[in-house]
Amino acid sequence: MRIALPNKGRLHDPSVELLERAGLHLVDGADRQLYARTVDDDVTVLYARAADIPEYVSDGAADLGITGYDQAQEADRENLVSLLDLEYGQCKLVLAAPEDGDIDDPADLEGGTVATEFPNVTRHYLEDVGVDAEITEVSGATELTPHVDIADGIVDITSTGTTLRMNRLAVVDDVLESSVRLFAREDVADDPKVKQIEMALSSVLSAEDKRYLMMNAPESQLEEVKDVLPGMGGPTVMDIAGTEDVAVHAVVDEQAVFETISRLKEIGASDVLVTEIERLVE
Repeated sequence: MRIALPNKGRLHDPSVELLERAGLHLVDGADRQLYARTVDDDVTVLYARAADIPEYVSDGAADLGITGYDQAQEADRENLVSLLDLEYGQCKLVLAAPEDGDIDDPADLEGGTVATEFPNVTRHYLEDVGVDAEITEVSGATELTPHVDIADGIVDITSTGTTLRMNRLAVVDDVLESSVRLFAREDVADDPKVKQIEMALSSVLSAEDKRYLMMNAPESQLEEVKDVLPGMGGPTVMDIAGTEDVAVHAVVDEQAVFETISRLKEIGASDVLVTEIERLVE
């Protein structure tokens, strides 16, 4: 089973880190070589440009790929399946135009020109909004094109909007919401190894905002403790030999930890320990 990862850029390090946290440690090739082995003899990593990964997966050079949803949509490959939103690399593709111009609505681009590095996504968007405009594909500096009379508007990636504002461009419409996803080729999406990898990555994401609470509590207060703890399926309770206390373990949301501990202390809990969770298989 071969997984294609971004070989550089802002998606490389988080993607490698996610595999490591999921237990698929890289044995070699971590320094962005073409291939890398993992601790699982059945899983190897292939490094490629983020934009090329959908094609690699679609054509069989890799079975799984980690890349942006925007890249997969631009590749326009029908045999790609999105298995999991990995919840990083969030951005948007937007339609933008000069802030001091007369384009305030997508319809204002009728008969005009749109410059973009994403011609397929842009074409589908224009079809959806019913606008007939020419698409000019560019490979960089998209924001400059309206100011040098190459295009009337652009479709480009933005995360904070800072670059658009610096180039005196205003967002006219949102085109596409994107984040990094785990993709598979349709014919292997149900393969047991693919499901195993999907579960491993999902377990890391599930643990992100959770904490593991351990404490001692009087057995007489156990029902009150259970009422306080929003555990997954209820807390785990164990007797403590030689005492009238019980040990209580539970998984709680990180945001609830502060209030939960305060309430537990009020009803007699002691020796409360909070730890991070590396993986959580639900």
